[in-house]
Amino acid sequence: MKIATWNINGIKARLNNLVVWLEQNQPDIVCLQEIKSCDEQFPYSSIETLGYHVETHGQKSFNGVALLSRVTPDEINRRLPGDISDEQARFIEGVYSIEKAVIRVASLYLPNGNPIVSDKYPYKLSWIRRLRDFAADRLCLEEPFILAGDYNIIPTKIDAKNPTEWMEDALFFLSARKAFQELINLGFTDAIRAVNPEAQYTFWSYQAGAWSKNNGIRIDHLLLSPEASDRLIQAFVQKKMRGWEKASDHVPVWIELDI
Repeated sequence: MKIATWNINGIKARLNNLVVWLEQNQPDIVCLQEIKSCDEQFPYSSIETLGYHVETHGQKSFNGVALLSRVTPDEINRRLPGDISDEQARFIEGVYSIEKAVIRVASLYLPNGNPIVSDKYPYKLSWIRRLRDFAADRLCLEEPFILAGDYNIIPTKIDAKNPTEWMEDALFFLSARKAFQELINLGFTDAIRAVNPEAQYTFWSYQAGAWSKNNGIRIDHLLLSPEASDRLIQAFVQKKMRGWEKASDHVPVWIELDI
């Protein structure tokens, strides 16, 4: 089973790229972030004609997440529990029956948190604490479970080409990195880091020639429960996508599981 996560940075702007990518790569489940579309205006038919079931949790003009899958989900859960006042569309979870196995996959878009001196950073920390509490409950189910998405967190110095540039940024601020590590310490495996200990980037800004200079960071992650980690075959970053015309500033990140 092939599962990919991709911050597409606008489904309307990147729809042609998504369709070509789906046709060429044939993933089984896709986690999208920043679809920047309300549910009613999402281009379902363009994706459904390729054989995918589509579930969205959208929001007009920004945020928004989606799950694309070869099979129809048994269950879909929208919104991260823990704060009924939080209306931002940042989380969707699907449960899928694959032959004799059940797999649980979540697509998430963690808050950016900048500037740190604003209320955006406490919201970011609160959101990841809610995610940690949610994940701890899900781990009790002892199912293959994947938390996939744009975490807006650079875990370590190796995950940035120039880490000193990010020292005062919410993506690399110490308390955010600690919160991310606390999530992993529940028992998750960082799929990319488990397979490749060397530098791997998933995001290159549109500014200052970041792509041509390979001035990237790794902020898109697939975290695997022990039951999923035991089935991990490979994990990789599809870097070439950043060079496509009208590319997102993020690229797809993949895992393959023996399910």
